[in-house]
Amino acid sequence: MTIASNLGFPRIGHRRALKTALESFWSGQIDASALHDAAHAIMQKHWQIQRSAGIGHIPSSDFTLYDHVLDTAMMLGAVPPGYGWKPGEKPSLAQYFALARGTHEAACGHAGHGQAALEMTKWFDTNYHYMVPRLHAGQRFELTENRPLAAYRQAAAHGLRTRPVLLGPISFLHLSKTDDGSDALDLLPRLLPLYHQILAELAQEGVSWVQIDEPILALDLTSRQRDAITLAYGALACPPIEILLASYFAPMGDNLPTILALPVHGLHLDLCRGAADLTPVLDHARPDLALSLGLVDGRNIWRTDLRAALRVAQQVAARRDARRVLIAPSCSLLHVPLDSALETKLPAVLHQSLAFAVQKLREIADLAKGVDEGASSIALALEASDRAIAGLRESEDVHHRAVADRLAGLSQDMAQRRSGYATRRMVQQKQLGLPAFPTTTIGSLPQTAEIRQLRAAHARGEIDDRSYDDAIAGRIAQAVSWQEDIGIDVLVHGEFERNDMVRYFGEQLAGFAFTQHGWVQSYGSRCVAPPIIWGDVARPAPMTLRWTLYAQSLTTKPMKAMLTGPVTILQWSFVREDIARETVCKQIALALRDEVADLEAAHIGIIQIDEPALREGLPLRRAEQAAYLSWAVESFRLTASPVADGTQIHTHMCYADFNDILSDIAALDADVISIEATRSRMELLDGFATHRYPNDIGPGVWDIHSPRVPEPDEMLGLLRRALTRIEPGQLWVNPDCGLKTRKWEEVRPALVNMVSAAKLLRREQTA
Repeated sequence: MTIASNLGFPRIGHRRALKTALESFWSGQIDASALHDAAHAIMQKHWQIQRSAGIGHIPSSDFTLYDHVLDTAMMLGAVPPGYGWKPGEKPSLAQYFALARGTHEAACGHAGHGQAALEMTKWFDTNYHYMVPRLHAGQRFELTENRPLAAYRQAAAHGLRTRPVLLGPISFLHLSKTDDGSDALDLLPRLLPLYHQILAELAQEGVSWVQIDEPILALDLTSRQRDAITLAYGALACPPIEILLASYFAPMGDNLPTILALPVHGLHLDLCRGAADLTPVLDHARPDLALSLGLVDGRNIWRTDLRAALRVAQQVAARRDARRVLIAPSCSLLHVPLDSALETKLPAVLHQSLAFAVQKLREIADLAKGVDEGASSIALALEASDRAIAGLRESEDVHHRAVADRLAGLSQDMAQRRSGYATRRMVQQKQLGLPAFPTTTIGSLPQTAEIRQLRAAHARGEIDDRSYDDAIAGRIAQAVSWQEDIGIDVLVHGEFERNDMVRYFGEQLAGFAFTQHGWVQSYGSRCVAPPIIWGDVARPAPMTLRWTLYAQSLTTKPMKAMLTGPVTILQWSFVREDIARETVCKQIALALRDEVADLEAAHIGIIQIDEPALREGLPLRRAEQAAYLSWAVESFRLTASPVADGTQIHTHMCYADFNDILSDIAALDADVISIEATRSRMELLDGFATHRYPNDIGPGVWDIHSPRVPEPDEMLGLLRRALTRIEPGQLWVNPDCGLKTRKWEEVRPALVNMVSAAKLLRREQTA
């Protein structure tokens, strides 16, 4: 019998129950016991949902309180010095969250200004962020807790036999950083005994299958990495337990010969993003190798074309033992919302086309049944799938001729600034009159509960437009006045009217739809509700002009207009699949281009176009990267290029490694780029220095994802480090990211300290 299988489930729970529990714990409203109880209740409910949907292989240990990579590091005793952990002890919850979020001065018994959190970056090419483990050449590992075994036992207590999930040793080392510059892969011999112990204990418990995730297998690997994979899985063969080796997000391609020679019992194939792997696997895999077919997209929210997917599954079953065939999502369902049944306000033609995690489980079970019993056994599901696909294709809300005509009229000069950067810089320096090391913020200021309640009341019609506008205007006026008082050089209006940096724009653009409960985890308790791009994109009217002009009217200092860039809007949305992503991105770029032109016409001299997702969209395989970067850079330039030399264009990027695309970042030709750099202690600037990045750079000096407030001397130290990598005339001073999620009691002292650090640096440089 074909097995209906799942690789992972959303962690956030119904109506973001995990977020509620975490933030209640962090604020002291509940204790650790209540937090664990809440987490267990979420896990139990999710296991039951999967069992009720007909999933035979239900994952366990895919749940985490913050991040699964951090969980793995803690389990393996990979805790850096300074967080209070001692070998031989089980790490505490306080230590866990200290690594995730940093500590205040008095936390964990530390003196000084507390501990910084671990560096955070993107999980491959997704918008999920993981905590980067810190290792060193002399690293010693120890098994502090067998987390997969604990989760398996929890599920077993509820009558469920599950498949534990474990991040593989090669991917764990690849995702880690070493403090001393050594190669983390050198640590593999020390790490493998712990993985063997984990598997041995699972086998002793009676576990039949374990899922080991090695997403590194979708990357371009060196011969040393391939040899390490062979060594690792030769050492981890642990009868009678069966290993399902899982990779996803891209084809395994030229890594397949190495993978197919491994003594594992099953192999997962992402057939949504790596369909090319299927034929060579069928031709060369040994007959007893179980194949997990990732036919249901775990990265997007559209219903599966069940008829097409069933044909693929049937072709595989005809060549393999059906008992060794698993039907699965392409990857963990972590990346999609929980349940589309909660959505009651979407257009019918769109709603019937959606499949969130719960619906994808049913698709998996239907496909498994269809393989075993034939298409007639799932006739109703096939017909519903056909209707959904045809409904979108034929909808008048999807295609608009004016948008297509404008795209057809694009020319190369539309993506070019009028002059080179050197010329623009002289004009901008004269017009803006900024000091050395100018200070600014990334854009948003704290979104307090009061502000959120205000927006919600307005959306419900409980307060009228005038009352709402007066309230927003008051917050902006306060923010502008306060920024002037503390000496910020380039001001922002605070974005109090904005719910989200993508949603705010999508709500004003044609072609977008929005969910009520479509939340996905970005990191920890941070959840986002990506818009759905389901039609052609256009801008009916100006989007940011009104509040930007109002803020500028309150000050003689430069007021920075804030836009989200086309690539980020694309990447942080669920995107239609009937046309190329490049086409959708350029539609967005043209809409934003009109906004940029309107802002300049209204005499706004600085416009920031944020592109934090540029690196995230980069295909994992090098052979595919140049094409993506070409249209991504062109889309940004289409947005930014209608302005004169004196208008200064900024962009912002964060939480990714940019060193391999620096030439493309330079090709954006933004006058100023701000980047996250605090957690890496300015290491991210190394590539900018080597590359001799020509334009201005604002490396972050305050980690805004941590509650701690850095002192001026700490920020000054980071700025000095930055000046060892870039020229003084290039350096701006700013936080890592927007301040939306922080509290005013953190923001006020931190920004005061930041301005003080900039002033100290100016004095040092002129002494």
